[in-house]
Amino acid sequence: MNGTKSSSAAEAAKEITPYTYGLTGVDIPLDDSLTYVLWFSIGLLFIVILCVRFGQMANAQLRHLLNLNATSLQQAYWSEDRTSIWPSLKKQVFYAPLWKKRHNREIQLSRAINVGTLPSRLHTVLLLTYLLSNVIYCLVLDYSQPKAKSIAEFRGRTGHLSIVNMVPLVILAGRNSPFIPLLRISFDTYNLFHRWIGRVVAAEAFAHTLAWAWNEYDAAGMKGLGKHLQESPFLAYGLLGTVALSIIMLQAPSIIRHAFYETFLHIHQLLAVATIIGVKAHCKIGVLPGESYIDWVIALWVLERSARLFRIIYRNISMRRFSKVTVEALPGKDVEACRISIELVRPWNYRPGTHTYLYLPTVSLWMNHPFSIAWSDERQTPYLTPQIEKLPSMNSDVESAMSELPTRTSTTISLIIAKRTGMTATLFNKARASPNGVLTTYGFVEGPYGGIDRLHSYGTVILFAAGVGITHQIGHVRDLLQGQRAGTIATQKIVLCWSVKNTETLEWIRPWMDEILQMGNRKQVLKVLLFVTQPRSAREVVSRSETVQMLPGRCNPAVLLGKEILTRVGATVVTVCGPGAFADEVRGAVRGVVGEGATVDFVEESFTW
Repeated sequence: MNGTKSSSAAEAAKEITPYTYGLTGVDIPLDDSLTYVLWFSIGLLFIVILCVRFGQMANAQLRHLLNLNATSLQQAYWSEDRTSIWPSLKKQVFYAPLWKKRHNREIQLSRAINVGTLPSRLHTVLLLTYLLSNVIYCLVLDYSQPKAKSIAEFRGRTGHLSIVNMVPLVILAGRNSPFIPLLRISFDTYNLFHRWIGRVVAAEAFAHTLAWAWNEYDAAGMKGLGKHLQESPFLAYGLLGTVALSIIMLQAPSIIRHAFYETFLHIHQLLAVATIIGVKAHCKIGVLPGESYIDWVIALWVLERSARLFRIIYRNISMRRFSKVTVEALPGKDVEACRISIELVRPWNYRPGTHTYLYLPTVSLWMNHPFSIAWSDERQTPYLTPQIEKLPSMNSDVESAMSELPTRTSTTISLIIAKRTGMTATLFNKARASPNGVLTTYGFVEGPYGGIDRLHSYGTVILFAAGVGITHQIGHVRDLLQGQRAGTIATQKIVLCWSVKNTETLEWIRPWMDEILQMGNRKQVLKVLLFVTQPRSAREVVSRSETVQMLPGRCNPAVLLGKEILTRVGATVVTVCGPGAFADEVRGAVRGVVGEGATVDFVEESFTW
């Protein structure tokens, strides 16, 4: 009897064994067909977004051209919605949070525990569609065949789709993706989809490994499974990819990511490289059809990293020097920050709303962080020879020689960095400990990135900022005032609303604001509203004029927006940059006026990580 059972078990194992490795049982034609369906759905979404963006750009360009130097009355046509469909889409889909109001306001279990933010309504629909489609693709199997063969088909499907999904995963992780300016979608949105597609890739890889282990266990038991893993490079490299992805998923939750971000980033990048190496070797040894996709992943990753390196070298390194970085620790007890000026070795074509990644090797080795570019100055600087550089700066011969030298355009960009933890805290402490609170060092900037939102076609521009979010908005103010004075834009009304904790924070941008307030057309076009939430005394909150008002207390975006809409000129755009809770309040205020007759667009600048 025992012999019969042993014989039956051996026969069963013999039948299962072919489905434990290679492509036996894998439905390659169906895998390819489902891959084409996946690519088609992504391509279709791309075309739809592209058509919508082209329509928006064409409308903005027409509005811009027809409203150059136009009066308030002449822009009246553009101030009203001419259809109810588009405003409804903006209110209920494009600008809508997932539920009531919360979108970028972080969900915190405590001051130290952050579990992330909620996606918008549109993002949720797209993500659910993507997730469900992948589940369906994985479960389209021939269930009438033997169990071992169905499991092998599932193993092949999940493994193939995991590799295929790595292509958009890498594309969405790239700062230099051409799809960012083409589709006018922020890197923050790309980052959101990168995180969720990464979860899909990891889940499918894990399912792929479990399917293999199921058949392997049925065929050879636990001892045979362990033995094959030790003896087979094909299986070992596949396991390397799965283990690396699993660790990424364990360290990727928002609570861990926010608590140890710099450590997370280093480990994440190393594990990503380990995943790519493991999957590439797994495919090559097994001659798997997914190898071509992993080759695309490697090519895209190398290309994007090369683009980053090129930007860094071109902007910051010349034959004789690096970019010069000056860090000034700004005064303040409750809110501590640095004002940073970077003198680049080559010109920089500044656009308002852009950001850069800052590398300071003397502060934080190779770590880099994104910061909005608050200001940019260009001046003519003479080319200095080594002989002149060695002379004392007050030497009259130097002044005479420099006046005869050919000049070059020198660009200096400025940032405001609030002290938090990690690199920003180290930087502030070093600057404060330096003589006069000023630290001079070298560094590198990578960019510029962003700046995809053009505001020149709007008659009314309302800019909301809170705290360090002013760095995104103040460049827009100068750009719009310059354009209005030159008669090259449609803007006739600008409202800047800045919410700060105390009056010391105003020192962050005082040099730049003084320059703006001295512009000839400022009083006719610009109104500045400064909300001080925690003034030390009522005497601190004093308005300079009707166009520059300082007010105590918190800003109420709904009240302010409702008031300014009544005196709008042409089409209106509302932009916001600040903490998530403040941005959500502005978003809610905009949704409150969209669809009520006025043409109002909304732009939010955020970086959720």
